[in-house]
Amino acid sequence: MNEEVFNLSIRRFLKRAGIGAQREIEHAVEAALAEGRISPRESLAATMTLEVGGLELRVVFEGDIVLEE
Repeated sequence: MNEEVFNLSIRRFLKRAGIGAQREIEHAVEAALAEGRISPRESLAATMTLEVGGLELRVVFEGDIVLEE
């Protein structure tokens, strides 16, 4: 295994996933605010699941998305 290739591949995947996830969250929040389904002062519980096929890896990350402090 080439560690450099491996690490770069992981970083590319995480960057793509992070940027895509942020875009999806932003669009969903904008729509929910526009429709009045959430308040601008709300804090939203978030969960992200990472799965890697062939490794039996499944990790859940949890946190809050705060719209206003």
